[in-house]
Formats: sequence, structure tokens, C-alpha cells
Amino acid sequence: MITIKDVSYKYEENAPWALNQVSLMIERGEFLAIVGHNGSGKSTLSKHLNALLLPTEGEILVDGMNTRDEAVTLKIRQKVGMVFQNPDNQMVTTVIEEDVGFGPENLGVPTAEILLRVKNALEAVGMSEYAKSAPHMLSGGQKQRVAIAGMLAMEPEVLVLDEVTAMLDPAGKRDVLQTVMKLNREKKITVIMITQSMEEAAMADRMAVMAGGRLQAVGAPREIFSDAESLRVLGLDVPAMVKLRDDLTREGLLRDCDAITVEEMAEALCPLLHKN
Repeated sequence: MITIKDVSYKYEENAPWALNQVSLMIERGEFLAIVGHNGSGKSTLSKHLNALLLPTEGEILVDGMNTRDEAVTLKIRQKVGMVFQNPDNQMVTTVIEEDVGFGPENLGVPTAEILLRVKNALEAVGMSEYAKSAPHMLSGGQKQRVAIAGMLAMEPEVLVLDEVTAMLDPAGKRDVLQTVMKLNREKKITVIMITQSMEEAAMADRMAVMAGGRLQAVGAPREIFSDAESLRVLGLDVPAMVKLRDDLTREGLLRDCDAITVEEMAEALCPLLHKN
């Protein structure tokens, strides 16, 4: 779906490289988490995926279209929708359904088609009952789901989520992540999630680890978390369950365990409890 070839980027001519020789293939329909600490380059990379930024060197192809080609910029942005950290910055009207329909309306989509898209998008994120509500009446998690619905109404093939849960409470984070996973699995939308949360990254099909503007590692979460020390060297941590797993393994209480979620850890621990 997206091919990143030897991409480097500077914000200013004499500035250091924000991205340095990054290459990555993103498959159609996958759920990819891009992780890294502040300044690692992950958000800069995300802004390249729909031509908000253009590479200083290298190239990015979206479904075969080069982001440098201004003739296809609109097509690329229709294929790749972005949702940012603060949903308030993406809301432009005082009624939810009007906000969700704003994008398609600006594309010149016929009114009947807009109404259908808005209905379907709100249903997809579980916000249909709030269609007539005002955005300021919603919680942070609900606002973020509306922001995602606004992108869905544009019918993108790819959703790029840049730190979308960073400002949310635990309940809001859970709701948004469940919505994103549902869209990926049921509607086959390619999801690229930019995050510092390793618990969130563990839900993805693959992880791409960024540090110093470079791509440091790519692999399934289970593979990436198998080397916790390498992540710590890069200023990153591991999910709580991985910490627990490694501690119990060092104490000799677990063997050959690769659990990374609460459910997997519970399954690994149950036999030990039965022995006692």
C-alpha cells in the first residue's frame, strides 16, 4: 500500500536530519504501530504519508503514486486520512453530523451520498446517537471517535493516527483503540498508529521502532519485545506484562513464556496456581 524508499528529511537547510535513510513497506490491510520517544522522527514520518511533508531525499509511493507529484496530491490525501492528537483542532462545526460531513461536502460529494457516508461513519465508531449533539458536550474519547468518523466519511484506504490517545483518560483510550481495531479487522482499513505506548503497540500486527530519525527495528510485537534491553537502550520501555514475564522468568517461575498481554499472562500463570 505504501512504499518508503530511503527517505531523509530536514525541516531547515542547516538543521539535523529529522529522518535519515528510512525505508519501510506497509502492506494493504495491516495494522502497523510506529513507536519511539519524543524526537525520534515518528510523527515526522507520519506527515510524509499523505504529502503533508515531502522528502528532502528519497521517495514515498502511496498505491503507486509518488507524493512528490502535485498532480496526485488530492488522490493521495483521499486514500490516506490523518487523525491528530487533539480532536478539538479538527472540528469545524457545532453539530456532530455536520462535522463528519464537512470533508465529503468539500470534495463535492452529492448530498444524498454525504448523508449515507455520515450515517455509516458514525455507526462504525459507535457514535450514531450523538449525531445531533454539539462537540463540546462530548468526552475526549468521544471527540476522538468523531474525528475518526470524519476521516471515514472521506472513505480512505489508510488511517494514520498520530498520538490519538495521548490526551485521553483510560476509558477514552480503550474506546478509541477498540474502534480502531474494529475498523482494521472488519473494514480492512490499513491502520498506521504513531504512539509512545507499548501497550498500544502490542495490539498491532507489526511494529516499527524509530530513534534518532532512523528505523531501528521492524517486526511483530512479540519479536520486538523479546529483546527488552535493546528497547531500553533506545529510551523505550516494554508493556507491563512483558516486565512481569521477564521478572518471573529470571526467578525461575516461568519457562519458555512469550506472553505480552494480560490474557496471555493469566494463561501462563494458571497452571502454576493449580500446582500450589
